[in-house]
Amino acid sequence: MEADGGSRGNPGPAAYGAVLRDADTGAVIAEEGTTIGVASNNVAEYSGLIAGLRLAERYAPDADIEVRMDSKLVVEQMSGRWKIKHPDMRPLASEAARLAPLGTTYTWVPRAQNSHADRLANEALDGKRSGVTVAAEAQEPDSLIEEVEAPPASIQSQARGWGAGSEPTTVVLVRHGVTPHTAEKRFSGGLASANPGLSDEGRAQVRAVADWLGPIAERVDAVVASPVRRTQESAAIIAEALGRAVQLEPGFAEMEFGPWDGLTFAEVGERHPDQLKAWLGSLDVTPGGEGSGGESFRVVQERVLAGLERLLAAHAGTTVVVVSHVTPIKTLVAHAVDAPLEAVFRMELTPASVTVISYYDDKPSLRMYNALPPGNDVFASGATTW
Repeated sequence: MEADGGSRGNPGPAAYGAVLRDADTGAVIAEEGTTIGVASNNVAEYSGLIAGLRLAERYAPDADIEVRMDSKLVVEQMSGRWKIKHPDMRPLASEAARLAPLGTTYTWVPRAQNSHADRLANEALDGKRSGVTVAAEAQEPDSLIEEVEAPPASIQSQARGWGAGSEPTTVVLVRHGVTPHTAEKRFSGGLASANPGLSDEGRAQVRAVADWLGPIAERVDAVVASPVRRTQESAAIIAEALGRAVQLEPGFAEMEFGPWDGLTFAEVGERHPDQLKAWLGSLDVTPGGEGSGGESFRVVQERVLAGLERLLAAHAGTTVVVVSHVTPIKTLVAHAVDAPLEAVFRMELTPASVTVISYYDDKPSLRMYNALPPGNDVFASGATTW
């Protein structure tokens, strides 16, 4: 498996590439190039490693794996020779270790020998590709089927268990609990943000959600979180209650707000009135302007839907709890009800709220929106039969 990742700005717009090959023939089995929003080079490289290991898990589940990367940092850390000191790297390394089969080896290669994965990452950043492409059996070993953003319908039916009589894939979306930034109404972005942790109130909110989800614990296949501190802390509480480990999906990270991160709405209005006016109600304007490290709503939509595609393929016909943020959850709801993306401006989403979407065939069904555990002073809903 070959993997790479890159960021144009470090941090800046980032993407990864991953290639799964047959070691004997060199034939490409599957490949992926996907953007992950704003991130550092190291986060992008680790994201490429995780994506490649997921390809191996899906398309070569019984194979011995050799990982080849030109990132000395990732290879040495995953080999256990270097310590992992940066807090952003630890959860990514843990997720990679969870996915890696026993006996996986890591080999450093020069950049020139990792050009395929590097090309995939750059194609994703240039908007030329997004998602997984699987090798066609009838073609030459190194040729691939025509690239599409989602697998053909026949592959989707097999991968997701869609079709007559099949179980839906149900996604239980949980917004993280409150943080000090939530209480102060400050902008809090994704991987490039200041990443505040949960407050005591936030932890109590999430524990209430975890208790509420308890009756469906046996039906939950996985707990998935965006790799942001507040969502990981929330997911850890829920996962412990449900008896599951936490998996990470960078596609579900919050929008990046660039130079606005950590500021209140009023402070942005005072310091950047023209920027704020342009951003409000717009889908294409980036907070702080182009090149600031922020993301527009359309950029976030592309990233979130790519994450959804991976989630549905990996957990077909099961129930999955996804701990995410305001913008990604509202984006998924708009997509589920076939509403224009502008609909995100007309939704409210409470901290530690639960939203449920089931996916039948290619038709999502919104089952619940912005619900809180019974007894909550803001909103109460006793429905637990999804």
